[in-house]
Amino acid sequence: MSKYQYYEFLAIDRPLSQKEMEHMRALSSRGHITPVSFSNEYHWGNFKGDPNGLMRRFYDAHVYLANWGTAVFMLRLPMTALDRKVLKAFTVNGVFEVEASPTHWICSWNLDDSEDYDRVGPEDGSGWMARLAPLREELLRGDLRSLYIGWLAAVSMGADEDELEPPMPDGLAPFTAAQEALAEFLEVDIDLLAGAGMERPNARSMACEHEIDPWLDALPMAEMRLLVRKLLTGQEVEAEREVKSRFAAWRKSTGDAPAALPRRTVAELWQLAEKAEEARLLQEKKRREQAEAKRLKEREANLARLAENFPKAWQAVNQRVQVGSGKAYDEACQALVDLAEAYAKHASKQAFDAELRRFMAGHGQRKSLMQRLVKAKLMRSA
Repeated sequence: MSKYQYYEFLAIDRPLSQKEMEHMRALSSRGHITPVSFSNEYHWGNFKGDPNGLMRRFYDAHVYLANWGTAVFMLRLPMTALDRKVLKAFTVNGVFEVEASPTHWICSWNLDDSEDYDRVGPEDGSGWMARLAPLREELLRGDLRSLYIGWLAAVSMGADEDELEPPMPDGLAPFTAAQEALAEFLEVDIDLLAGAGMERPNARSMACEHEIDPWLDALPMAEMRLLVRKLLTGQEVEAEREVKSRFAAWRKSTGDAPAALPRRTVAELWQLAEKAEEARLLQEKKRREQAEAKRLKEREANLARLAENFPKAWQAVNQRVQVGSGKAYDEACQALVDLAEAYAKHASKQAFDAELRRFMAGHGQRKSLMQRLVKAKLMRSA
C-alpha cells in the first residue's frame, strides 16, 4: 500500500505575514500557501514542520489524515473562550487532548487506528477542513457539543461501562452539520451518537423566552453599553459569549435555571444506542419500502404507456437494432424485456411471442442480439 498523508492549516483570526509565509515555504517546497491557509499531500516524504508548534504560532485550525488510519483535527481558541475545568471534564488521553499556550488553548481530536482502511485515498483529505472549521465558531459561541463528541469517540473505541459522561449544561440533539462531520471524522458509532441525544432536551430550547425581558430589565446600563460596544467593534462572538454567561448566572441566582441534567453511564449510553439502532433500521426499512413502491408505480405507468401503442414500441426497437452496435443491442434487449412485461399485463404472453417471432424473422442473422435475448430468457438457444 502506497503512503498518503494530507496536511492542511487555516488562519482565521489573522493572516500570515510575508515573513511567516516564507517560513512555511521553507517547510514545504510544493505546498499551496496563502496568507490564510496551507495545504499539501505527501506520497513519499514527510512534512518538515511541527503541527503543534505551527498551531501555537500561526494557525487556528489543522487537519491531518494518513492512509494507515490516523486522523487529527486541531483548533486554537483564546483562553477566555473556554474554562480549564470544562475542558478537563472532556479530556481523554489519545482521543481528545488540550494544551495551553500563554494566550490560547490548543484542542486536538485524534483517531489513531481507523478500522476503515478505504476511507483515505488520494484527494480524500481536502474536503475535511471546510466541514470541520465551523466548530471553532461554535465553541467560541459556547456550544460545547464538539467536546462531548470527542469524549464519545473514546466511548466508541471502548470505555469502562461505569464511567459517567461529562456534565453538559445544555441538550445535545439536533447536532450541527459540523458536529456530525466531526463524529464521522472520528468514526463515532452512528447509533451511539444518536442515542446520546435521546432523552435530552433540544439543544436550542434551553433558554425560555419569558425569562429574557426580566433579565434585560435587571441588567445595569453600564454592562449593556459595554456589550453593545463590543457588537459594534467587531467583537460579536465575545459579546454573545458574555451575554450567555451572564444570563446563565442570573438564572442560577434567581433559582430559575434548569435542573442539572443527570449524567449517564457508558453502559446506559450503549443501551440508548441499541434503541437508536432499532429506530434507524426501522426508518431505513420504511424508506426502502417507499422507494420500491415508487419504483413499481413508475414501472406500471411506463408499461401502460407502452401498451397504448405496441406498434410504435416495436418500431423503436427495430430502429435500435439497425444501429448494429453492442450498446444498441443492449438497449434493444432491455426494451424487449419491457415489452414482454407490458404484453403480460395488458395483452398476453402468446401475443408477445408471436410478435417477437415476426420481429426476429428479419434479424435472425444478428448473433450478438440473439445471445442477449437468450440470456434475458426471451428466446431459447438454437
